[in-house]
Amino acid sequence: MGSSALSLTLLLMSFIHSGLTQVSPRSTLTVTPDNTVFTGERVILTCEIEPDHSHWEYEWNKDSVKVQSSDRYTIQGNTLTIEGSESSDEGQYTCGGRITGGSVSSQSNPVSLSVKDLPKPQLTVDPESRVFTGETVNLKCVITQSYSGWTYEWYKGTDRVKSSDRYTVNTHTLTIRRATTSDAGQFWCKGQRYGSPSSSQESDRIYLTVNDLPTPKLTVDPDRSVFTGERVILTCVIESDHRDWRYEWWKGNSYIQVSQRLTVDRNTLTIEGSESSDEGQYTCRGHIEGRSVSSQSSSAVSLSVKDSPRSTLTVTPDNTVFTGERVILTCVIESNTDWRWRNGLTHDRRYDWTPVWRYEWNKDSVKLQSSDRHTVNTDTLTIRAVTTSDEGQYTCRGQRDTRPNSSQSSSVSLSVTVSATSSSLLVTGVVVGSSVCLLFFLSLLLMWRYKKNKDQQSNNNQTSVPNQSAQSQLENFPLQPDSDHIYDDVTEVNKRDKDDPEPFLEVTYSEVIFKKYISVDKDDTMAESNNVTYSEVKKIC
Repeated sequence: MGSSALSLTLLLMSFIHSGLTQVSPRSTLTVTPDNTVFTGERVILTCEIEPDHSHWEYEWNKDSVKVQSSDRYTIQGNTLTIEGSESSDEGQYTCGGRITGGSVSSQSNPVSLSVKDLPKPQLTVDPESRVFTGETVNLKCVITQSYSGWTYEWYKGTDRVKSSDRYTVNTHTLTIRRATTSDAGQFWCKGQRYGSPSSSQESDRIYLTVNDLPTPKLTVDPDRSVFTGERVILTCVIESDHRDWRYEWWKGNSYIQVSQRLTVDRNTLTIEGSESSDEGQYTCRGHIEGRSVSSQSSSAVSLSVKDSPRSTLTVTPDNTVFTGERVILTCVIESNTDWRWRNGLTHDRRYDWTPVWRYEWNKDSVKLQSSDRHTVNTDTLTIRAVTTSDEGQYTCRGQRDTRPNSSQSSSVSLSVTVSATSSSLLVTGVVVGSSVCLLFFLSLLLMWRYKKNKDQQSNNNQTSVPNQSAQSQLENFPLQPDSDHIYDDVTEVNKRDKDDPEPFLEVTYSEVIFKKYISVDKDDTMAESNNVTYSEVKKIC
């Protein structure tokens, strides 16, 4: 009896111990998606407890803080759903279960949730600045992160953009052709793809402004009648925030080409030395560099070119001008009455000849200044003692401070002829000069001859010392009738001072030729020979 009671007691104790030491159920927490989570995506966390029991109550914790249901957090059975995940949802999540009315519970291992931002597209527009009607606009949506397979959605405001005859979507580009003011608004884009991430963030908004084409304003200076020879400046102004306008100029229907007289500098057209052919209707318009847009054409401005007052240049004398004469050039400007009548300004009191004209004189396009021979006195130019250097093209014109401030230029050619007196004097001068040169040359030649003879005499006196007997013999030597004799020295020895040791300082050399006598009859007259050379025989005392 005692042993039976002991056995029963031990059995009860083993049952009690078995209940107290039973292992708790195991909890497993899973996350979907199980890889990288991007902002905006839905995240589902599932808590599974084994063995399954229909009466489990589930608890959720994030970073050891109990998770409560909200507009984005939904707890249903063993799942926790997070809608539109954000970076603030990152953390350590755990789940646990408790049997309803019981004391048995289970706790999972923690699961880390990481939330990344979705790729954000970069939206650009071309042209970047203000768009004008008629232009083509390109909007480009680009996702730079290393994810492929994107397709793009385009929105204007809250409305999705659909393709049409003017709107074209080509992968990441939206093209708007022939833009109108109705195309203005906020544009944005986003990407879609299969897989994770399945979409991108929304791009930043770009506001597209479309304006009507501007109309330039064209002005002209001077703003009333223009006179021939004046400078005219036309200015084209476009009210716009663009600085890249390139301007085109038109006269009537003809495009104006730049020339020596017509120059373009940004928005100005300058006409130098206006002519009557410059009259006409002028317009301008602007074109933006690198774009297919042009402004409207400006209103036409009419340019009227009147003749400047005419100048007449006269020369006195009006016939042949000779060197040494006085020449007077006179510049006459037509009367104010004639000029007004000719230009149809007979009733316009704005144009008169007050103040008076100032005169400008030029020779061969060089302005003349007063000098000792040239005198400028208002409308006359006087040239004194004119020379051939005064020949050339002379012009004159009037200048004044009010319009018309210049007359037309008048020109005349001055030709100067060398006078007869000047010509004879020139010939005389040439002859006299030539004669002087010839005499000078002859003088040099005679001096050279004299010096040469003198040097020869000196050499002869030094090399021969004649004695008295030889001199006497030479003096009394009879002439030979059969030969010609040449005498180098003929002198009177008897009158010479025999004691004078110095030789004669001056000797004249001569040549005397004698011919044989020819016998003739006594009745015939002796004929003189014509072959006699006469020379100077100088006697030295």
